[in-house]
Parts: sequence; structure tokens; C-alpha cells
Amino acid sequence: MSEDIETQEKKLAYTERGRLLFRAPCEFLLGAASLTQLPDPDATEVAFAGRSNVGKSSLLNALTGRNNLARTSNTPGRTQQLNFFFLGDRKNDGLYVVDLPGYGYAKVSKKIAKDWVGLMREYLRGRPNLRRVFVLVDGRHGLKDSDKELMAMLDKTAVSYQIILTKSDKVKISEMEKTLLNTQKSIAKNVAAHPIILITSSVKKYGLDELRGIVADLT
Repeated sequence: MSEDIETQEKKLAYTERGRLLFRAPCEFLLGAASLTQLPDPDATEVAFAGRSNVGKSSLLNALTGRNNLARTSNTPGRTQQLNFFFLGDRKNDGLYVVDLPGYGYAKVSKKIAKDWVGLMREYLRGRPNLRRVFVLVDGRHGLKDSDKELMAMLDKTAVSYQIILTKSDKVKISEMEKTLLNTQKSIAKNVAAHPIILITSSVKKYGLDELRGIVADLT
């Protein structure tokens, strides 16, 4: 019984730390189209990646409790650069949150898509303060080839990443459980993949407290 109480207390403290972090000021810093535009690596950094229209902007808005921190759009491929935000107090603890370019079925030219891939590869290779990349996967569809290509890039660059299944409110529980199992099997041999897969809904706010706690624990 005492262990259960201790576990519960730790979970509450973990959740509270995440809540406080994401209640702090969050400001847009810049959109970087090249490595020369990146801010100095002087704070912990986490990044969010995913196929176009997977719900990255919606998730970032929901996490921070803001409606327009990150723009949302039904048009795939709107995010075309590395968008940097700073969460917290610049004089004390805080972190960079990076919204990476969407990939996959975005309606963009092959040259632009190639440039995005090159920019992300160089970013991942040369960012020493990057603690984790959260790879968002549409819970209705599961992993696609483009997701696996990004995961292979992250494995190669030795950047820790964690899968987030989004839009759980649009999926039956039985189907989500199947997608979760298939995803767990798929990432089992990926060396840089975190074994715990998160399930979220920006609409229902499901899984957000856990994700906030995970991010706070990385700072």
C-alpha cells in the first residue's frame, strides 16, 4: 500500500511540474530556413515532427493552452521551416520547443521537399542540446513509410525520439489498441526509439498531462 501511495505522489509531482512548465510564458523566437539562423544551443531543446496535417500545431497549442501559438491549417505542408519557441523564463529554467517541417503527402515541389529533408538532417546532426524528438503519427493510420524514413534518420544521427499517436478521439478504442501494438512491434529494433508510446487527443485533451510531465523531466 505504501508503495502505491509513493508511486501516486511521484506521479502527481511529475504532472504538476509539467503543468507549471507549460503554464509559463511561451514566445515565438524565429523561423529558421538554414543552420546559420538557429539560436545558440544554450537551453534544453525538444522538437516535434510528423507527417503534414498530423496535428503538430494543434498539439502545441493544446499543450501550452494557447489558441494561436502555432498556426493550424487544413493545407498540408504549411510549416516550411524550423519554427523555434521558448517556453519559460529566459533568465531561469526553460527550453526551446521546435516545430519541424511537415513531411509526407505535403503538396510541395520535389526540390522543396528535398531541401526540408536536408535541413532536418543537418539540424539533427548538429544540435547538441536536443534531448528528444517527438514523432507524431496519426492514430487513424499508424506508421507510414515517410515516418519510418524519419525514424531511420533519427537512429542514424543517434537522436532520442518518442512516438505520439495523435487524434485518438477519432479512433475506436479497439482500433487504437491495434495501432499501438503494431507500432510497438515496428519500433522494437529502432535503436534511438523510446519504448513508451504516447496516445493523445488535442480535442479531448487526452494524454497532454503525461506529455507535459515527460517534457518537464527532460529539462
